[in-house]
Amino acid sequence: MGLKHSHPQLFPGDIVEYPRNKYFSHFAVYYGERDGVPYVAHLTCRDSDSKLPLFGRALRSEVKLDPVELLGKKYKVNNMLDDSFPARDFHNVVKPAIDDLMGREVTFDILFHNSEHQATLFRYGVKKSEQIERIYEHIMPAWKKLFAEKKL
Repeated sequence: MGLKHSHPQLFPGDIVEYPRNKYFSHFAVYYGERDGVPYVAHLTCRDSDSKLPLFGRALRSEVKLDPVELLGKKYKVNNMLDDSFPARDFHNVVKPAIDDLMGREVTFDILFHNSEHQATLFRYGVKKSEQIERIYEHIMPAWKKLFAEKKL
């Protein structure tokens, strides 16, 4: 009772949320067990050698498999879009998509692709980030003039 992060039972394809600070979390997709060790697929983020000057901070990333507890001991299941979208079939759709992306390097801007986007894309086939949408209303006004002047 009262446990905020109680290590819930995980099922393949569940979105696992690792809180990082009061604004952002890191998200992963539960991949299943290998030799009795539970694994998650997640998007790693490192600064990129190249920069995307239009949108700010570019990140170099890849999808990686790691043991659940390697990313943190506090986590929870957060299948946030289950009420809006059906979860895709893990074994026939999600797992092959994860396997296909592993090891491939991707460069992206943090506002337009992050671990939450990747997790919802795997589980639902929809790219959506609730944490970015909360701060986007503060960012968009700063870009409004640049969009109108076609500088972005």
